[in-house]
Amino acid sequence: MPQTRNKIEVGLSRKVFVICNTLLFALLLFVCFYPLWYVFIQSLSDSNRATQALILPVGLTLDNYVQLIQMPEIFNAFIVSILRTVIGTAGTVFCCMYAGYLFTKETLPFRKFWYRMLVITMYVGGGLIPTYLVYKSYGLLNTFGVYVIPSLIGAYYVILIKTFVEQLPSSLVESAKIDGASEMRVFVSIILPLSLPIAATIAIYCTNGQWNSWFDNQLYTVTDKNLTTLQFLLYNYLNKAEKLIEKMEEQGATSDEVARLMTPRGIKMTVTMISVIPIMCVYPFMQRYLIKGIMIGAIKG
Repeated sequence: MPQTRNKIEVGLSRKVFVICNTLLFALLLFVCFYPLWYVFIQSLSDSNRATQALILPVGLTLDNYVQLIQMPEIFNAFIVSILRTVIGTAGTVFCCMYAGYLFTKETLPFRKFWYRMLVITMYVGGGLIPTYLVYKSYGLLNTFGVYVIPSLIGAYYVILIKTFVEQLPSSLVESAKIDGASEMRVFVSIILPLSLPIAATIAIYCTNGQWNSWFDNQLYTVTDKNLTTLQFLLYNYLNKAEKLIEKMEEQGATSDEVARLMTPRGIKMTVTMISVIPIMCVYPFMQRYLIKGIMIGAIKG
C-alpha cells in the first residue's frame, strides 16, 4: 500500500512538473515571438487601420512593401549589403581559419608574441578618431574595402578556431606532411573539412554582423552614395519617415494616395521586417553547426 501511494505521488508530481514546465516555455515562446509577429502583421495591414491589428492583419495588403521597394535607392543598397555580407563573411572565415591554424604551430616564429598581441586587441581599442585616421592613411575611405578589410581578422574568432584545431588528431597532419603536403595543402584538404562546425559558427556571427552594420557606412563612406548599405538607408528611413513620404509625392503620388498607402508607422514596421527577414533565413540552416561549434570549441581553453 505505501509503495502504491508513493507511485501515485511521484506520478502526480511528475505531471504537475510537466504542465508547469510546458506553460513556462509556452509563455517564454510567446514573449519572444509575439513582438516580431506584431511588427509583421502591422506591415501587412492597411495603414489607416493598422492600430487595430493585434493577432492578424487588418485590411491585408502588400502596398507598404511595394511602395518601399520602389524607392530608387533600395535596389543599389540591397546589392551593396549582399556583397559586403558575402565577401566579408567569406574573407573573415578564411583568414581567421588560417590564422587560427597557424597559431597551433609551435614552429611559427614569435608565435606567443603575436598571439598575445592579438588577444590584447580584445581589451584595448584605438578609438574612433585614430581608427578614422588609419583608414584614411590606407586609402580605405569611400571605398568598398572599408566594409571588408578591417574585419578580416577577429581575435575572438581566431581563439575559437585555435582551440578547435588543437583538438583535431595530429596524426592526420603528420601523415599529410610525410606525403609531402605543404601547409596550405594541409589546411585546405584536412583542416577546413574537419572544421566545418566552427567555420559555420563564425560564418553566422560574421553574416549577422555584416548584414546589420550601418555605423561604418555613416562614418567612412557617407559621401559616396553608391556605397550606401541597406541598413544605413533603412536607418535613415526610420528617422525620416515623413521625408520618405515627401519623396513619394515628388515622384508623382498624390497626398491622398500616400495617406492611403503608407504612414510613418507603416514605414517603420515594413523597414523593420525587410531588415530582419533575410538574416532570419540563415539561422535555421546553420543552427546545428552553431551549437556544435561553440560546444566543441569550449571544451578546453
